[in-house]
Amino acid sequence: MSPRGELHHVELWVEDLDTAESSWAWLLDELGYTRFQTWATGQSWLRGATYIVLEASPAVRGKGHDRMRPGVNHLAFTGGRRSEVDDLVTRAAEHGWSLMFADAHPYAGGPDHYAAYLENEDGFEVEIVADET
Repeated sequence: MSPRGELHHVELWVEDLDTAESSWAWLLDELGYTRFQTWATGQSWLRGATYIVLEASPAVRGKGHDRMRPGVNHLAFTGGRRSEVDDLVTRAAEHGWSLMFADAHPYAGGPDHYAAYLENEDGFEVEIVADET
C-alpha cells in the first residue's frame, strides 16, 4: 500500500519546552519513539515515518492549552496489550500525567474500548488504546 494519506507529523506548540519535555519525552519513549532532532526552541520524536514535534515557538499567541476549545482535542496512541496500558497508567503520575475519567477507567470510551486517558500539567490529553487483550 502507498504511504499516501499516512500521518507525516504532528506539531505541538507549548508554552515551556522544559515543562512539556518532562511528560512528553517519557511517554513518547515508552511508546517507541526516539528523539530525532533538537533545537533551541524544540525537539522532535520519530517512530517509523511519523514524528511528533514539541516546540515553544516565539510565534505562540496567548497562554495555556485548552483541549476543550476548537482544534485538536487529543492524540490517541496504540498502547499494546492491556497489561502494557495498565503499566503506563501506573507510572504516568511520576512523569507529569494524570488519569482522566478515573471513575470509568479503563472503559471510559465504552464497554468494548479498553484505554487510558491521560492529561499532562499543560492540559494536553492523550488516549492510550489497548490493541490486544
